[in-house]
Amino acid sequence: MSRAVDGTRRKDHRKKILKQAKGYWGRRHSNYKVAKDAVTKGLFYAYRDRRDRKADFRRIWIIRINAACRDEGLSYSRLVDGLAKAGVTINRKALAFLAVEDAIAFKAVVAQAKAALGSSAGGVAATSRGA
Repeated sequence: MSRAVDGTRRKDHRKKILKQAKGYWGRRHSNYKVAKDAVTKGLFYAYRDRRDRKADFRRIWIIRINAACRDEGLSYSRLVDGLAKAGVTINRKALAFLAVEDAIAFKAVVAQAKAALGSSAGGVAATSRGA
């Protein structure tokens, strides 16, 4: 009887790793020992960055909203405070889209926030700053 040496499982696993390493530079795409580390690290970065992308988009949305708010004479934090006091629940992605694509609708949202801030005690500080 012939001796079994577990060849196909090992070969299949190595082929899988080398297939994932296609396009890598140097020995990283052809040498299993090097490719194994490169693929592991690449998969780790992919996993981590899928989560980081969400934070990056949130930062971009806040920057866009802040820039549009400043044109209306309001800071981002004051806008968010005013929207909370006005009872307006709109997420940052939608606000950023309005700021870039639909300036009229964004101005209406800012007007609601300003009205809510004006009726509260915080509106006094905003008017005295400009003087």
